[in-house]
Amino acid sequence: MEEVFVIDNSVVMSWCFKDEANDYADAVLEKLTTARALVPAIWPLEVVNVLLVAERKERLKQADSFRILTLLLQLPIEAEQEWPQRAMPDLLALGRNLALSSYDLSYLDLAMRRGCPLASLDQKLVSAAKDSGVSVLET
Repeated sequence: MEEVFVIDNSVVMSWCFKDEANDYADAVLEKLTTARALVPAIWPLEVVNVLLVAERKERLKQADSFRILTLLLQLPIEAEQEWPQRAMPDLLALGRNLALSSYDLSYLDLAMRRGCPLASLDQKLVSAAKDSGVSVLET
């Protein structure tokens, strides 16, 4: 059976910047050779935003952003097509209880609904996942 996990943008973006490289993110990338990752519908917007900010701060050139997007789109990362509008009341309550942003909640909610482990470098999100009974991806 194919391994499936939810991956948050902190891991994905660490692949794109040399100064953010780390062993955990590299191991998660390696897992994608035999597994697939799920992301919430908000993920493409988050990726584009990070790349645009990096271009504005001159961390990346436009060609770098294009190359990164091209590579990311080749990975077995599936964006959920359903927007979380159906779960707005639940997300609001969960966010109050866990003190997470709505963006982080979208990853946690997806992992909870799919029963998948979560891959994240965000320690607050990792802690909230553990507190909510969601396993964190081990590498």
